[in-house]
Amino acid sequence: MPGFGGGANWQGVAFDPETNMLYVPSTSHPMSIGLTTDTFFEDSDFDYAMGRGFGVEGPFGLPLIKPPYGRITAIDMNEGEHAWMMANADTPDEIKNHPRLRGVDIPERTGHGDRGGLLVTKSLLFAGEGAGLYGGQTGGGPMFRAHDKATGEIISEFELPAKQTGLPMTYQIDGVQYIVVPVGDTGHPGELVALKVAE
Repeated sequence: MPGFGGGANWQGVAFDPETNMLYVPSTSHPMSIGLTTDTFFEDSDFDYAMGRGFGVEGPFGLPLIKPPYGRITAIDMNEGEHAWMMANADTPDEIKNHPRLRGVDIPERTGHGDRGGLLVTKSLLFAGEGAGLYGGQTGGGPMFRAHDKATGEIISEFELPAKQTGLPMTYQIDGVQYIVVPVGDTGHPGELVALKVAE
C-alpha cells in the first residue's frame, strides 16, 4: 500500500515559497501485485515480470483500510513538521449509506482515494477531488474547494461540471484572477473550466 498508483508521487505537490509550506495530496489504495512468467515483450531477458495489479476490497465491498482514503497534508519545511492534515472529500455515498454500517459513527469527510491536484496562491490553496481513476467508493469527485492555506479550513466550494482530470492553473487579466481546471468524465468530453476569484 498505497499500490503502484502512488501515494503522493503522481499528482505532484504545491509549494509556497513565501511561507515554505509544502502541500501534499496523497491517497491510500491497497493493491495486490505479483510476478508472472508471462512477458509482455518477446525480446525480454527476464524470467519474471510484474503481473497486473488489482485493488483490494474488504468485506461486503467496503474499503479494507480506515480513512482517510485521500488527504491533503501541509508540511512546514522550516520545522519539518506537519502543520495540518485533512481528508480531501466528503464521505462517498457508497460508504455513508452502506447497510452494514448502519448505526456506525462515520466521519463526514473520509476523502476519496484518488489523485486530486492542488494549486497554491498568495492567500488560498485550491484542491479538486480527482478524476475517478480507481472507481468505486474511493473514486474522485466533481467538487473543487478553496482552503485557508494556513489551517486547511474550507473557505468556498464549487461543483465542477465533471471530475478534475489535471492540475489547476491560474492567471490574471486586468487585476482579476482566474483559476482554470481541466475536467472530464465518461460521457463528458474534456474541457477547461475557468473560475473567477471574487475580490
